[in-house]
Amino acid sequence: MTPKLTLDRVTKHFGATRVLDQLSITVTPGEVVSFIGASGSGKTTLLRCINLLETIDDGSIRLDDLEITRIGVDANPIRRRVGIVFQSFNLFPHMSVLRNTTLALTEVLGQDRDAAEDNARTLLARFGLADKLDSYPDRSEEHTSELQSHSDLVC
Repeated sequence: MTPKLTLDRVTKHFGATRVLDQLSITVTPGEVVSFIGASGSGKTTLLRCINLLETIDDGSIRLDDLEITRIGVDANPIRRRVGIVFQSFNLFPHMSVLRNTTLALTEVLGQDRDAAEDNARTLLARFGLADKLDSYPDRSEEHTSELQSHSDLVC
């Protein structure tokens, strides 16, 4: 089976600080991987490198069978395939959870609104948010940051 994601000896420095030190990992399709560590240990940097928001100093990253860290690779198609949830997240307060969830699908990817909403309903149900479809992040009776973080995972 072809790996979905392969990191081979990935190294990243910020100045004299080595944040990632020859990190290698292979992720197969359907596999779930968690990066757990102390604050400042490189988890977010690793995700930013995989999403091409940071450049690596050495090594390589492959998505399916494409080396995405080689010079000349267009980052935009890669970013459409790799989702990342940032530590600081923001939902549009004037849009419902459903609309926040479908916004990128319809506006960036050009997906039909009905199809995007069907997909969003399925994902929101999976995360236990089916009853929050019409809720607004700034008007929620539930704790706002909890609603935002769960909604952001769906997005």
